[in-house]
Amino acid sequence: MNGSRGAADGPAVPMSPGDLVDAALAAVAAGAREVLVHPRTPCGRESLSPRVVGPLLEALRDAGLGGGGLRGGGRVPGGPGPGGGVAVSVAVSPGAEPDHAGRLARVRSWTVLPDRAVVRFAEPGARELAEALLERGPAVDAEVAVGGVGGVGGAGTGGGARTGRGADWAGTEIAAGAAGAVSGSLARFLAWPVRDPARVRLVAELASADPGPVAELLRRLPPVPVLLFGREAAAWPALRLAARYGAGARIGVGDVLHLPDGRAARSNAELVAAAARAREVTTAGSR
Repeated sequence: MNGSRGAADGPAVPMSPGDLVDAALAAVAAGAREVLVHPRTPCGRESLSPRVVGPLLEALRDAGLGGGGLRGGGRVPGGPGPGGGVAVSVAVSPGAEPDHAGRLARVRSWTVLPDRAVVRFAEPGARELAEALLERGPAVDAEVAVGGVGGVGGAGTGGGARTGRGADWAGTEIAAGAAGAVSGSLARFLAWPVRDPARVRLVAELASADPGPVAELLRRLPPVPVLLFGREAAAWPALRLAARYGAGARIGVGDVLHLPDGRAARSNAELVAAAARAREVTTAGSR
């Protein structure tokens, strides 16, 4: 919904809880099935404080988002019906708390919990943070870089999806084989002895649109769901690759401020609507 952007990035970036609620409802009406937020203080600074995270999550839930689905039999306009659910994720970002121990303390102090939390596996202590979140209740999106810096080989990237479930994979042949081909955040994820893979998703940031190296890698990944995304120029190619390989996809002003034709996006909803069209065209073309 907002990422690390600020008010200087333009009116498309929602900042306050009220603006985030309005933008989330519009995005869901346009086709979004989840929303990801970076909570902020009134002055616009990212924060993981329970005094900031809690009120934002409560505002989103009062609007029918998160908390295990729509509340009170209500319905988000254009979104899923009662019980369909629209998950709310919070980014546990170094931008909000640079120190690992500080991020861990903040997560353990939350009084209102999101449905999911994004943990960057490029950061020190990511495994401990992910385990603390799983213990508290939220599912974990393990964000890794694929291609370019810290990725697969030196070429570009692409994607594939595994949607099955599996048991512990650390130390297994599949993990060892995949980890041997990578470095950095992805290798750190593969070395993590996950005990509840049904509540973990791999969120891969792609640096380019070359599918070769990553398509090969993802064929050997543990059986966890995969979501692909890119930032700025890589955002739309990553979305089309996600459609091609049947993976989840992410789009929003936190990642890109322009539509596929280069025009400035006026809102998250406009990006989501464009993403739905692009995914439909790509999926139809690959049949």
